[in-house]
Amino acid sequence: MIWDDLLAALALVLVIEGIVPFLSPKMVRSAMQGIDRMSDGMLRRMGFVLMLFGCLLLYFVR
Repeated sequence: MIWDDLLAALALVLVIEGIVPFLSPKMVRSAMQGIDRMSDGMLRRMGFVLMLFGCLLLYFVR
């Protein structure tokens, strides 16, 4: 069922997102400060590239 897959994907995102702060909180703090200095346009482009990469990866995996 699609909801099972969606919840499994969300669970994996949470696990992956939690790995870096768990292993290196100082690095995350430094990265957040760098992100704070970026323009909105740059953040949007980065978000778009990540979404595109995720869609392509999902297409090839599935």
